[in-house]
Amino acid sequence: MSITSLSFILFVAVVIVAFQLSTSLTYRQWVLATANASFIASQVDTVQAVVPLLVFLGLGYTAVHGVRRSPAWGLVVCLVLSIGIFIVLKRFAFLNGAFALPFSYLSMGLSYVLFRLIHLLVDAHTGELPSAPKPLSYFNYTCNFLCFVSGPIQRYQDFERQDIPPVPLDEPLVFAAFSRVVSGFVKVVVLSAALNYAFAQLSAPVLSTEVLPGVSFAAKFSASAVLYTLYLYLNFSGYMDIVMGVGGLLGQTLPENFREPFAARNFLEFWGRWHITLSEWFKTYLFNPLLKALASRFRSAAVMPWLGVVAFFITFLVMGLWHGTTAVFVVYGLLLGFGAAANKLWQLSLTRRLGKVGYRALAERPVYRQLCRGATFAYFALALTCLWVDLAQLGKLLQALGPFGLAGSFALIMLASALVMAVWSSASTALSQGAAGLLRPVGSTAGFIGRNLVLAAQVLLILVASSFFHKAPEFVYRAF
Repeated sequence: MSITSLSFILFVAVVIVAFQLSTSLTYRQWVLATANASFIASQVDTVQAVVPLLVFLGLGYTAVHGVRRSPAWGLVVCLVLSIGIFIVLKRFAFLNGAFALPFSYLSMGLSYVLFRLIHLLVDAHTGELPSAPKPLSYFNYTCNFLCFVSGPIQRYQDFERQDIPPVPLDEPLVFAAFSRVVSGFVKVVVLSAALNYAFAQLSAPVLSTEVLPGVSFAAKFSASAVLYTLYLYLNFSGYMDIVMGVGGLLGQTLPENFREPFAARNFLEFWGRWHITLSEWFKTYLFNPLLKALASRFRSAAVMPWLGVVAFFITFLVMGLWHGTTAVFVVYGLLLGFGAAANKLWQLSLTRRLGKVGYRALAERPVYRQLCRGATFAYFALALTCLWVDLAQLGKLLQALGPFGLAGSFALIMLASALVMAVWSSASTALSQGAAGLLRPVGSTAGFIGRNLVLAAQVLLILVASSFFHKAPEFVYRAF
């Protein structure tokens, strides 16, 4: 059941109606549990296919309860076993088929179940969870159908807090939720579909090496990288808009996952704006403990900044490896790690040379700021190539581009995106002011008509695009 399918829309409508029939907390928990189970069941053809997930969940639930009273080594054992089982179930390529189960099963959603499970294990052990979750709450948290495929990653404490009191629906809440759902569909069904079509047309000759290496090849590769990056953003953020809008109608306030990522001035800031909950999870459960462990080992104040560089590299390397199970994602992880480490080294170098005040003054200069934004976008776009090629194709691309072609592609994307973002920043400010004037309720009737006209136009655009593209592109992060 795809989130852009008619069956999902009908499914969500039934769940919302059933959820709102009663304000009883227990009733609503069971409605959500039924919805979560039904969504998972829609992804498989046999009962056997869901058994590994159920076993993983059962072992995790047992571990969360047991780790509350265990020493530190008990937590380590539970974490190692959880990650080990996950690696086996996800069939990572380096295993070469070892430990593989002799039947097909559901592996979608395991990554986000693992994130939530590790969060529960660590917080239960440290005492941040006042009490271990009950079976129904545990299932609803780990298998929330809105977040099952690709997040956002919500803390259990925030998830549990939303159960009390039940949130009543009113006109502003319903309109805001519905508007966000429609906006998400526009991103996925219209914009990302158009970009995906253009990307497929442009990248096909690049991957088949029909274009001879040279300026034309580098330009086509650069355009393909940009199109894929924009497609991924609209596809992913559109999905988030849909599930957050639906969540608002089910009493759930899900954490934001995007905050204008292409406005980021550097690579580290970018990951505080892109897939925010993933970045926060890695910061909490990998970067901070790793930096603390390194600091306890190397106590000199002079080396502390360099320990941060090491911790950033390892954290982003692991984050990249998480995205896929094949060898090309090792390259992606190395690129993310190098980008984060290089960003930190650049900041340390400029701060040492210019001082903190001088560095801040440089960072605020318009030309420098825009070039940094362009460089951040260019690096990320080129790194994302690992998501649309395999290792052999990546090798052929690098061979065809050569060092000068790769550098030229980076420079072309950086300068073009810096210029576009500068123009967009100015234009969006003017457009937002105009839209605010149109939609601001000078009178209640005018405001009502304006908002609904915009909404109706979006719905019409979705219907037209659906008939043109026939099928919305698959949700990208579903594969991760």
